[in-house]
This record gives sequence, structure tokens and C-alpha cells, in this order.
Amino acid sequence: MDNDKFLEIIKTELKLFSKAVSTNEGEWIIKGFIDVYKNVYTISIDTKIISKVLELLLFPMLEKIAQKNDLSVELCPQQNFYPDISFVDKKGNKYALDIKSTYRNSETSVNGMTLGAFTGYFRNRKSNKNTKYPYSQYIGHFVLGVIYTQTTTAVDERKKYKIEDLSKIPSVINNFEFFAWPKYRIATGRPGSGNTKNIGSVNSINELRNGTGPFHELGEEVYDDYWMYYLTKDMARALEVQRPYTNLKQYIEYKKRGIDILKVHEDQILKYGEDSKPEKGDEE
Repeated sequence: MDNDKFLEIIKTELKLFSKAVSTNEGEWIIKGFIDVYKNVYTISIDTKIISKVLELLLFPMLEKIAQKNDLSVELCPQQNFYPDISFVDKKGNKYALDIKSTYRNSETSVNGMTLGAFTGYFRNRKSNKNTKYPYSQYIGHFVLGVIYTQTTTAVDERKKYKIEDLSKIPSVINNFEFFAWPKYRIATGRPGSGNTKNIGSVNSINELRNGTGPFHELGEEVYDDYWMYYLTKDMARALEVQRPYTNLKQYIEYKKRGIDILKVHEDQILKYGEDSKPEKGDEE
């Protein structure tokens, strides 16, 4: 199996994901939390809670998909580990899948998502820290995305219901749309929010739906290089350096300056290369 085949397996099930989390009317099937006395408490609109509950709903479906395609499934051992799910095929190839969700701001845009850290395991790709397997062991890094609409009905979180009142409890979200892409195809050139060390996603629904973010045509190698050396304000301050770039336009200019300098000194660089001998241990 390769990355294209794995993506095809996930994408063929997208319509089933919507049916698994919503009613025929498009309302979320989750109404709240229940206690041992059968009291129901309405669920919060908090995006972190919604994201976690969506994950719990999708895990059994992803397990079935894996079984149907001779894949094993391994969940992340701790919270905030990467990725949410590791798929492993019969040959031992590993595929990382993160489940990400966001809500609509309008008919054409969403609030955006964070796509994982650009420090730590992303840069030290042989490290086991905060990741199920080292980043370099995965042959593909994917996102299963969920777009939803927040309800306009005011939800009173102080109110308590009984089981027989389920129909009276409003769903806090509705109108689901799922998509799946390699992570780099929906990434943008800015962090997820503020000065965080997380990669941000595009906000356009069409770009999320079609996987046509700015790195789509640039490719995963450019995506890796861009985020490998991206510095936030705090990171630059700690290193006592200027930030080399803060967006893709500046990144291109930064890379071009480096190439221009190398071209000017090409003869000297080639001469040094011919004169220098490999250090001990560097011989091929």
C-alpha cells in the first residue's frame, strides 16, 4: 500500500462518517452527558469538548475501515501525542491520521485548525518524544477533517433533563462535512493561532474540500523545509536572531537570496570542495 491508496480508503468512507455523527436532519446525535441517575446535562459549545467527542464517535468506524483493509490501528498512548491514530499495513508501513474539526464562520470560510507542532518531533524526526512512532517512520501524514455549523439556538448549560426529554434538547452543532487530505495540502504559512508552535490550516472551505492550500502545488518537501526553520517571535528572541521569514512570500525571498549568494561564490565553493578532504567518519 502507498499514500495514494491509503487516502483513497479514507475518502471512500467520508459519507458514512456524516451518517455516524448526525441524524437524517443533519443534527448532531450527541445531546449531552448522562449521570448514573439518568439525568442529562447539555453539552458545551466548547470546541475542545466537541472535538474530543467527535473523535470518540469516529474511532469505531476507523477501526472497521482498518479491519476491512488489513490494517492495524494504534491509538496515541497519551493526550497531546502525535498522531491521533497510527495505521500499520501488513508490510509494516505506517500512516499517521489526525482528526481535526472546525466550525463555519460563513458559507465560504471556517475558523481554522491547528495541524500539529512544527517543533519537537517534527524537527527531530527520529525522536520518540510526544509521538507514537518517530515522525520519520510514517510514510504519510494525513488529516481527517470535520466542518460543522454551530447552532444559533441558545443552550442553557445550567439546565438538567431526563432521558425522556432528549427530543427537547437542542444539538449544539449540525450540518457536517468531512474531508481527508495529506496534511501539507491544507496547511498554510502561518501558525495556528497567535505565537503558538502549531502549523495553521487554510480557512477557505473550498481549499479544505479540494486540498488546494498554498503547499498543494509547492509540494511536501517545501512544506517540510518551510516549517522546519520557521521561528515565532519568542523563538527568534530566545536565539537572539532575526526571523528569516514570517510568510511564504518572505520565505521565497529568503531562499532566493541564499541561492544568489551561492551563485556569486560558486567558483570558490567548488574550489573549496575539490581541495578539502572528508573528515574521519565522513567517507562513503
